[in-house]
Amino acid sequence: MKHLVPLLLTVGLGCSSKGDTAQPADVVDSSTEPVVSPGPCEDVPTVTYSSFGEGFMTENCQGCHASTAADRYGAPEGVTFDTVKEVWLWQERILARSVGDNISMPPAGGVSKDDRTKLEWWLTCAEEGG
Repeated sequence: MKHLVPLLLTVGLGCSSKGDTAQPADVVDSSTEPVVSPGPCEDVPTVTYSSFGEGFMTENCQGCHASTAADRYGAPEGVTFDTVKEVWLWQERILARSVGDNISMPPAGGVSKDDRTKLEWWLTCAEEGG
């Protein structure tokens, strides 16, 4: 019996409704707005195929990745960037190989950090084909 008294007091206090402002865990306080982190494209300038992508691809990629390239220097036959549609088909691979920490394209280098940043903005933030 002496072990039941503390248990009963604990259970009894837990059920008191006087001054109890606790809410079930699934009740959300609607008076506060959720914190939303800005997306990666929120403060990025608009970069499009016509303003940047077409020239970038011609200057830095078409030497090997044009369907008409005389010598593709080992670029796979099916990987061509002749049109904006083709570029978007390869968007993820272009990003993986041309921006970030593991840059391997173009193999001869020569692309400025600013141009790599614009490439990332374009392929990440523009609408597909844009």
